[in-house]
Amino acid sequence: MRVSIVTPCRNEAGHVGPFLDSALAQRLPAGWTLQVVVADGASDDGTRAVLDARALADARLVVVDNPGRIVSTGLNRAVARADGEVVVRMDVHTRYADDYVAECVRALDRTGAACVGGAWRPVGEGGLQQAIARAFASRFGSGGAASRRVDHEGPVDTVYLGAWRRETLLAVGGFDESLVRNQDDELALRLVRAGAVVWQSASIRSWYVPRASLGALFRQFFQYGYWKVAVIRKHRLPASPRHLVPFGFVALLGLLAVAAPWSTGAAWALASVLAGYGIAAFGAAAQLARPWREPRQWLAIAAAFGCMHLGYGTGFGRALLDGLLQRRAPGASATRLTR
Repeated sequence: MRVSIVTPCRNEAGHVGPFLDSALAQRLPAGWTLQVVVADGASDDGTRAVLDARALADARLVVVDNPGRIVSTGLNRAVARADGEVVVRMDVHTRYADDYVAECVRALDRTGAACVGGAWRPVGEGGLQQAIARAFASRFGSGGAASRRVDHEGPVDTVYLGAWRRETLLAVGGFDESLVRNQDDELALRLVRAGAVVWQSASIRSWYVPRASLGALFRQFFQYGYWKVAVIRKHRLPASPRHLVPFGFVALLGLLAVAAPWSTGAAWALASVLAGYGIAAFGAAAQLARPWREPRQWLAIAAAFGCMHLGYGTGFGRALLDGLLQRRAPGASATRLTR
């Protein structure tokens, strides 16, 4: 068995070294060989020098150019260079169990699925980042997505990162390079609509390091919401309630805010909606952090909920507006890096 890890990156000088240590230290059964293909998106912070030096020292590492600079183009270029029977996607900002790759291959063999992956487990490294991680993993924050449930085992709509047989990726045409975000969800959707199975395994373990600021979190979820519309439009699918609720909330706030200066009723309605959301957010945060013992965590988790929901809803609405105005090129807010 030969397995290829594929990873896109850009300007990750502070993180790419530890990532490579983790990827190259994967514990594989006897007879298996490993290849790591990193697609560098024209980094200008020293990342490429780190990659090139490590590639000279370890023949298992291959570095390729990603002139498109975004995740989807990087993944496709890495897959094109990969020579493993199985392709396992990894992300620079994620930590991996040393049997991560082996469990991906075993899950593919055991289930016969076209794509397998594990749960999205966020872990923070500081006070605010820990709060963001707690919000990210919670049911209130994610809308109950199966990908955040660490004990879930079975078919799902999409998985975190993912692993495939290389022939499967080539057969479906790889990742959609028109998408800056949600390219993994869109690929999983194509597989499911073709009758294949996407499987989440509790044995595939990794730990995602989320954004470390509320501003970066808002921008990340703005892009998730924005590019979700592109996926829905491409496949002509109705949006699920989980996707529509944040947009409905943002749209309602916007309408009430516009009407409030001229209508007392609208002003009261706006205050009521904000108060209701605040009560729900603080109540959900209280289940994750005790307000009397962790007041800062409690406040930060509630703020993270707001950034996630408002960011996603605003991005979704902006994409709908761009569609109505027939704008062909998305703005910088939908395309710039959020790290």
